[in-house]
Amino acid sequence: MNLLKLSIVVLFSLNLLQAENLQVFVIGLKNNNGAVQISIYNKNGTIPDKNMNQYYKTKRVLIHNKKAHTIFKNLPKGRYAVSVYHDANNNHKLDKGFFMPIEGVGLSNFNVFSIFNMPNFKKASFLLNTDKKITIRIIYL
Repeated sequence: MNLLKLSIVVLFSLNLLQAENLQVFVIGLKNNNGAVQISIYNKNGTIPDKNMNQYYKTKRVLIHNKKAHTIFKNLPKGRYAVSVYHDANNNHKLDKGFFMPIEGVGLSNFNVFSIFNMPNFKKASFLLNTDKKITIRIIYL
C-alpha cells in the first residue's frame, strides 16, 4: 500500500513539473471602471466565442491605473489563446451594438480586428511549453 501511495505522489509531482504558468498583462484600457474578463482557450474551433462560454479557464480582474494582470497557474503544456474584454459597466457580459462589441476587447496575437483579419483559434494561439508572459492591448471599436 505504501508503494501505491508513493507512486501516486511521484506521478502527481511529475505532472506538476510539466505544468506551466501564464501571466497575462492587459494594457490600453480607457478607464478603471468595471473589471476585465480574461479567458484562455485550448481547443481549435473555440474562437470566436460568441456566447463567451467555450473557454478553458477564465478570471475577472480588477483594473488599476488602466491596466490589469493575472496569472493562470499549473497549465498543461500545449496551445492556448487568450481573449479579454473590458466589462466597463460590470454587468458580466460583453455588450454589443450592431454586431460589434461596444466594450473594449483584445486577443492574443491580434492588434487589429477587421473583416480581413477575423479572429480564430489558429491565428490567436501560441505554444505554452515554459512559463510565459503575454501582453494584450485592448481595442475599442
